[in-house]
Amino acid sequence: MTARRQLHLNLFVYPGGHHEAAWRYHGTDPSRILDIRFYQDLARTAEQAAFDAVFFADGPSLADNVRYASRFRLEPFTWLSAIAAATERIGLIATASTTYTEPYNLARLFASLDHLSRGRAGWNIVTTGAPQAAQNFGLDEHPVHAERYDRAREFVDVVTELWDSWEDEALVADQKTGVFADTDRIRPIDHEGRHLKVRGPLNTPRTPQGRPVYVQAGSSRDGRAFAARYAEAVFTAHQTLHSGQEFYADIKARAAALGRDPGRVLVLPGISPFIGSTEVEARALQEEFDELTQPEYSLQLLHRLLGIELGADQLDGPVPRELIETRGERGNGSRFQLILDIINREQPTVRRLLHRLAGARGHRVVTGTPERIADEIQEWFEHGAADGFNIMPPWLPGGFDLFAEQVVPILRERGLFRTAYQGATLRDHYGLPRPTGSHTSPTLPSTPAAPAAPAAPKENA
Repeated sequence: MTARRQLHLNLFVYPGGHHEAAWRYHGTDPSRILDIRFYQDLARTAEQAAFDAVFFADGPSLADNVRYASRFRLEPFTWLSAIAAATERIGLIATASTTYTEPYNLARLFASLDHLSRGRAGWNIVTTGAPQAAQNFGLDEHPVHAERYDRAREFVDVVTELWDSWEDEALVADQKTGVFADTDRIRPIDHEGRHLKVRGPLNTPRTPQGRPVYVQAGSSRDGRAFAARYAEAVFTAHQTLHSGQEFYADIKARAAALGRDPGRVLVLPGISPFIGSTEVEARALQEEFDELTQPEYSLQLLHRLLGIELGADQLDGPVPRELIETRGERGNGSRFQLILDIINREQPTVRRLLHRLAGARGHRVVTGTPERIADEIQEWFEHGAADGFNIMPPWLPGGFDLFAEQVVPILRERGLFRTAYQGATLRDHYGLPRPTGSHTSPTLPSTPAAPAAPAAPKENA
């Protein structure tokens, strides 16, 4: 009998929470957002709920609007190493840029994390969209969108070669013969391409997962093509079921066209839940957060995302759609298009749009009872829009505690989510096989692929 398809759930951790005013909410403690014990406690809660992974985003520059929100960045490998020491099973996904890191260093970092966690590492592959990052790395200008993706493709190929530069059998550690490593099974990669020149081999043995899980976040045309070729999990943002279905079907079809099994490319949208015992209570909670937003922060965010400068005196007027330039570099961004779709579809006031973006920077915000949140998750999962979700609590830890305590049991009662881990690695949790190295045949058992996902319907359900 074929096993019933199961949801995949990640906890997406942001300092304090995903709502821009989370740090001001009385249920948070801003003094803890630089305390690793705070994040270890969160990860243990997620592990107790049998979540697939914790996901930690990163960026190589300081946000312009840190004056008003907790938008600093902790370095993810240090952070996740401490999480690994405090947990046993939960996956550990870190963002790392192909534009502002070198492949050899990145390959070492992820290989070390995968070894130290016994096979729980995942790499969220990004090209970095923040132009201010360039001057932190000796560049006068941020590389254009297409150039960043061209480098990213070569970058991932090089990192893959480095992870495969040791065969599984290369580490011998035979105390009797005195042979520690079979050097005939360790090879340089001798890569020389348009962007990169790397000799190799890596100075770290092949990892428990063979390679960390490849995750990608980006829904532009280039991003979709990249995800279809490389990603094993795709993080994405959608506001409507129809948009989610279109993306889901497109990614699966692109992967299949490249000869990949679409069931091994997991689509995981973000969802930020405001949970109350009643609909009225949940809406009141969201409104309380929105009242804590600061127009100075929100208008700066709008300027960065859309390129328009508005003042506080325009908050209750319509968004000036005619001022938004859709051509050029900004128009290539998936988040830009998502926000433009909100404006075109809903014609909100500036204030209303700012409140929409305050919740989760363009990811879907769902407000209601635990049953209502579970209904939304089930609808997207069963109607071809998602294989699971990145859970983005509006505030931490309370927002996640509510989800783990009240929504997860409902999903389990409906047979949609595991009650316990069935494996030990992130690949096990995601139902992904352990990849064979480039120079060797399989020597370790592979995890069976997850049950095939349903095809997305042609019409909105």
